[in-house]
Amino acid sequence: MSQFRYTDAPQGGRQDIRNLKRVFPYIWEYKGRVLIALLSLVLSKVAIVGIPLVFKEIIDIFDQLDKSRVSVPILLFLLYGALRLGGSLFNELRDAVFARVRYHAMRMLSNQVLQHLHKLSLRYHLQRRTGNIIRDLERGTNSISQILNYLVFNIVPTFAEFALVAFILLRQYEARFAIVTFTTVAIYIAFTLLVTEWRMHFRHRMNALDSKANGQAVDSLMNYETVKYFNNEAFEVRRYDNTLGEWENAAVKSQTSMSILNFGQGAIIALGLTLIMIYAGQGVVDGSMTLGDLVLVNTMMLQLFMPLSFLGIIYRMLKHTLADMDMVFRLLDEELEIKDGKTVPALQHKQGEIRFEHVYFSYQDDREILHDINFVLKPGQKLAVVGHSGSGKSTLARLLFRFYDVNKGRILYDGQDIREVSQDSLRQMIGIVPQDTVLFNESIRYNIEYARPGASFDEICEAARLANIHDFIESLPEGYETAVGERGLKLSGGEKQRLAIARVILKGSPVLIFDEATSSLDSKSEKSILEALGTVAQSHTTLVIAHRLSTIVDAEQILVMDRGRIVEQGTHQSLLAEEGMYAEMWTLQRQDQEAELLENNE
Repeated sequence: MSQFRYTDAPQGGRQDIRNLKRVFPYIWEYKGRVLIALLSLVLSKVAIVGIPLVFKEIIDIFDQLDKSRVSVPILLFLLYGALRLGGSLFNELRDAVFARVRYHAMRMLSNQVLQHLHKLSLRYHLQRRTGNIIRDLERGTNSISQILNYLVFNIVPTFAEFALVAFILLRQYEARFAIVTFTTVAIYIAFTLLVTEWRMHFRHRMNALDSKANGQAVDSLMNYETVKYFNNEAFEVRRYDNTLGEWENAAVKSQTSMSILNFGQGAIIALGLTLIMIYAGQGVVDGSMTLGDLVLVNTMMLQLFMPLSFLGIIYRMLKHTLADMDMVFRLLDEELEIKDGKTVPALQHKQGEIRFEHVYFSYQDDREILHDINFVLKPGQKLAVVGHSGSGKSTLARLLFRFYDVNKGRILYDGQDIREVSQDSLRQMIGIVPQDTVLFNESIRYNIEYARPGASFDEICEAARLANIHDFIESLPEGYETAVGERGLKLSGGEKQRLAIARVILKGSPVLIFDEATSSLDSKSEKSILEALGTVAQSHTTLVIAHRLSTIVDAEQILVMDRGRIVEQGTHQSLLAEEGMYAEMWTLQRQDQEAELLENNE
């Protein structure tokens, strides 16, 4: 069983080079823009490196001994200004041209991750923590933009400038200038790499604790009512604060170690610049260098070391970003438990017959849920499944939707094994009203129309009428545009379930599943909805998973389940005549209903 775990440190075996290669297709779609951005980058660096060369010539002209014969070098000043302007122009052109590449890559990765998450099995989503995944998805998609930003706007330009400066130093000056420059850069990079690797685990722990705290906050807010029921506001805040306390300690260690790194980098740069200036000063004194050469060397070193000083920060951020990117690519690498074959055909609907043949299933290896399940749901038939909680009733619906694959046996739809047809085509043929109805935080109209996007308003209203909720919706101030709140919290349980029934009616699937669809309704609403469902189900194959036996007395076939097995099977009357489990359940429910009726009359 595939499982994705969140830990305080990243999982071993992170593959940064492989992840960077996976980014390449996202940016190469706009290869023309990439090439223009790279060309602009080179031109901007040529202009920037050319500035001190022109400035040297200006200084040397003004340093001539005969000041009376020196004229203002207008052309050099114009060239100096043009290089300044060109450096800025090409930098901005690079940013503008590359913006489409960056943000398109973020969009594509976000879409790919969300699409993949929707394809993952129900097993995965039952064990995930939504808050953690949302935070990792946010950081991971942002990492694409950040990595491209670091590479194209920081790392590559810095090394391009370094190469140009090194070429000028080797060509015009003694080798010791280049040697000091190369040595300083080498020591700087080595120091940065070593110290950054040492302090990375503080950042990893910060990220893990950040995700953990975010997950705890989201969980507590999503379960707001439960928190209130048990007066656990203080407990939730305390749990959240404990995690933030650990995060605070990790953040302080991260900042302290970064200060050590910054000081070391500054010391290395200061030492290199000092040696360069000593050599350049000696050159001016002994006449081998002009005052313009001194200014040129100093300016070039400052131009080189200024971005190099940021390179340490960029490297650290790149490592952090690669860690964030690794999390999102781990999501993409999560294997699909339920997947279609390469050439899987679409399901061919003929009559709508459902057949379970010797089906065995377990969520975990050590606990079997279904054992040798055999039954046939004939076209147009209403088949009901009843049993105590935990008997495996709802698991039948999950298997029919192929949220899981059976361990043994097979499930057939019109003679076709559902594992050998596409999941999309299978689920298009089946509509369900689940036991726990969850609605989107959108309007009532949106939630009903979700079953068939693009349906007309008249069709939506007709579905609502059949579900006995149209009049209620019309009575609301905003009617069908009324927002239902997060997870439908603004509606009662019965109202949510009637919306779910309207939604499944609008879908128009030939096979319907009602998983305790009237469990949250009062007797009056239940009666009216049962009449509507009876009308809708006349032309459908219907599987009813029921707790209230009064809702399925008209079923052509009733299956009684106990501990994952079918223990009784027949019509309502025949099962009562057997005086078995079904008859016992019927008697107990009748007694409960009579007691409730008597209590209400009092």
